[in-house]
Amino acid sequence: MKLAHEIVTVHTKHTFTIARGGRSEFRVVIVTITDADGATGIGEAAPSRFYGETAETVIAALAQMQPILEKADAWSIEDVEREINALIRYNGAAKAAVNQALLDLQCTRLGAPFYKVLGLSADRACPSSFTIGIGSDDELRQKVKEAAEYPILKVKLGSDRDDEIIGIIREEAPDKILRVDANAAWTPKHALAMIELLIEYDVEFVEQPLAATDLEGLRFVRERSPLPIIADESCITSADIPLMVGVVDGINIKLAKCGGPREALRMIHTARSHGLLVMMGCMIETSVGITAAAHLAPLLDFADLDGAALLSDDPYRGATIAGGQIAIPSAPGFGVTRA
Repeated sequence: MKLAHEIVTVHTKHTFTIARGGRSEFRVVIVTITDADGATGIGEAAPSRFYGETAETVIAALAQMQPILEKADAWSIEDVEREINALIRYNGAAKAAVNQALLDLQCTRLGAPFYKVLGLSADRACPSSFTIGIGSDDELRQKVKEAAEYPILKVKLGSDRDDEIIGIIREEAPDKILRVDANAAWTPKHALAMIELLIEYDVEFVEQPLAATDLEGLRFVRERSPLPIIADESCITSADIPLMVGVVDGINIKLAKCGGPREALRMIHTARSHGLLVMMGCMIETSVGITAAAHLAPLLDFADLDGAALLSDDPYRGATIAGGQIAIPSAPGFGVTRA
């Protein structure tokens, strides 16, 4: 098999700001894998510096994977995955791109969409939230107006004016479901104080209130919180899930974080076996990565798959979240096409 890649620069409609900072330009890496007979699969790496990845580190990791792919059978994804993991320990976004491309190639050959190969029904996909990033009062009001079609909003907090932000969002969206993501910005004491406020605004749950490594702090907060606590940065792969039991109420899976759809499936089933809620989120990414994640939506409790919907220049078409409803393509593979 031959591996090729392309760096694609995309832009969000608004500066996307979270507790760790903000920007409007993102570089992703689109990967294609072509077999000897010309069959092709596509995947996406959406690297995050928080997890030690950039477009450049993705390309470096892909170069290490190339020899494995050149000699591999395209059907032997298990063997390919095993060899790649033995060679490269981290680099989740790079692994995700290759895993997506291999599955896309395989399912295209089978003539069926990925969700059907898994035995899932597209009409059981849970709804997706739409993210409102940190901003000024006027920016927040404008973003909420632009998100009028979405019944669920995920509100980014972790600033010095969180109480004002959530108040404005609730004022502008009195009837919508609100979820909050602090992106690891709070202390345990502050988290509990904020949760008391969030209850007044009828928030559904809180995602990653504390630093990723502060598991005892998360346990402390969870034991005292009337709202469910969802781990994101604290839970990377299925190996982390046993550590989450009694610490949080659920986990947030991201393909670019865990290494692709196959590991995401392991995470879903592992979380279920431990009685945890399951959410799937995303980075800022194109419809290539979002669509791969959307095929797993029938297995989720919650979804936040708005990465492509936040873009002004998505170069691909695939799954959509119009009105919050996840629509999964029915074409073979993941069903992604050029825009």
